[in-house]
Amino acid sequence: MATQTLEKTGRPAPREGETVVAFEHVQLAFDDKVVLKDVSFTLGAGHTKIILGASGSGKSTILKIIVGLLRADAGAIVVNGQRVDQLTEQEMMTVRADLGMIFQEGALFDSLTVRENVGYKLYEETDMPLEEVDARVEEVLGFIDLIEHIDKMPSELSGGQRRRVAIARAMAFKPRILLYDEATTGLDPITATTVDDEIIKLRDLENVSSIIVTHQLRDAFYVATHTAVRDEKGAISIVAADARKEREAEFLMLRDGVLAFEGDADALRSSDEPYIREFLS
Repeated sequence: MATQTLEKTGRPAPREGETVVAFEHVQLAFDDKVVLKDVSFTLGAGHTKIILGASGSGKSTILKIIVGLLRADAGAIVVNGQRVDQLTEQEMMTVRADLGMIFQEGALFDSLTVRENVGYKLYEETDMPLEEVDARVEEVLGFIDLIEHIDKMPSELSGGQRRRVAIARAMAFKPRILLYDEATTGLDPITATTVDDEIIKLRDLENVSSIIVTHQLRDAFYVATHTAVRDEKGAISIVAADARKEREAEFLMLRDGVLAFEGDADALRSSDEPYIREFLS
């Protein structure tokens, strides 16, 4: 499998492992229902956080807080060095330019072609010349191996292809942080793996920082324990990660509004905490 490397944005890249997202004692409640009681964690540049937990535990809420769709009741939320919990809606627009979000169903526009879906934000929110937008769209679709589908409608694609187009759309604006909300839910294991591979490629070859919300344990462990490598001819392979690389992907488990676990795949598998053992089984 050979793909190109995406052209980088002019924004200065964070150093490997530098903190790009931080939660500090974050709290959020809806009326009497406490969703996040006291949540703290950091995400390093080029690293991955995989958030697990039962339904209603607040997994997707964390993503919405990061992009400013929800306001925390207390605590600090820092994205690329900025306290986003203190920003106005207008100020958040600059922060969102470095964030991409992929939803469970892909959320593509049914009436637009793949080309138009992927380039939508560039067409609508920038003054880039059309030929430059088209070039960027082709570049991103080439990276995810879907260039031959560029003029198809979403209805002509498989479920896995639609999810990958959603990833391409999120990448078109060149964000350095991607947030995945149940990106493989509803897909069969083989199709889900094609989506997992794109998440891995973006993280390891493009230094994209990732936060993945999922209840699909197979996909979670696959992303955490594999890495993308490019050979001298430019061909890309997904292979088992070594111990150092595995430590760059950490799991967070939410329970009753707090983190019940934080650690890598090996630590999660070897935990003797009854709740974790039950969840993994």
